[in-house]
Amino acid sequence: MNPMKTVAAMIVILWVPIILPAQDKKAANLAAAPPNVAMFVHQEFFLGKAADRQKLESTISRACDRVDVPRYWIDLESISGEPEALVFSSYDSYEEMEQSDVDWRRFLIMHPDLERTKEEVEALAASERKTIAVRRDDLGYLSENIDLSEARFIHILEVRLFPGHEGDFAQAYRILADAYARIQADNPWVVYEIDAGAPAPTFLVLRPMSELKQQDDELSRNQSLIEAEGEQGIETLTRITREAYAGTVSTIYAVDPEMSHISKAFAVTDPDFWIHRAVNAKPELKHETPSGAERLKK
Repeated sequence: MNPMKTVAAMIVILWVPIILPAQDKKAANLAAAPPNVAMFVHQEFFLGKAADRQKLESTISRACDRVDVPRYWIDLESISGEPEALVFSSYDSYEEMEQSDVDWRRFLIMHPDLERTKEEVEALAASERKTIAVRRDDLGYLSENIDLSEARFIHILEVRLFPGHEGDFAQAYRILADAYARIQADNPWVVYEIDAGAPAPTFLVLRPMSELKQQDDELSRNQSLIEAEGEQGIETLTRITREAYAGTVSTIYAVDPEMSHISKAFAVTDPDFWIHRAVNAKPELKHETPSGAERLKK
């Protein structure tokens, strides 16, 4: 890719000069903050199976809501690039991830009907890719202000670097963060470094959006923002993208609450969006015989 075009793309993705008037800030919902550790499951499904998959995933989600399973995820559906689902799961640590897996296996043993539903979903998948990423607080911008429960779309930029260029990537995003701060922009992003499941080094830049109009704002202001950065900043970003970037993938996803399962604390800021399933639509879960619990102990 032409280096200057790559720089422009970075700015389109990240520079949104929304200068808001002074106003009272609402209390942050800590349960909806970007997690320390995130798992991303990319799934592509066989042609014509999207509706079947949605029905099955919604059944699983409603069942998990009913019994408050301590394993949570947000389902994202791509609206750019190849059709895919991205399941985004949040954890405080690898230890919590491990415990969540134990709890999930226990839940499926006790509810074999739901396990069969899960297997039906897996049979519809043409491919699946899992990555685990760790949050980089030194590279985000106002990431402490992000409330994922308010997101209706999430723009994810995947940046794959040539080995040994992690420092260049960090420099580029510090330049962008400084520019954001100078214009007092109120549009945060959070950066994750992939720890497992992808060629190293790979970074993910997540920018939650409440509406797609924010993309229009970026495009309309692109040129003025390039000029505002200054010649030296543009030269530095051009050099970094030319020397350090092996490739980038930019995808916009829409949040699908029907196929998500989130905690009550997460949903508290917008329960109408997240918790809207009718009581009579929630399936009854059949518990397995005591032998299932006995197998768990072995």
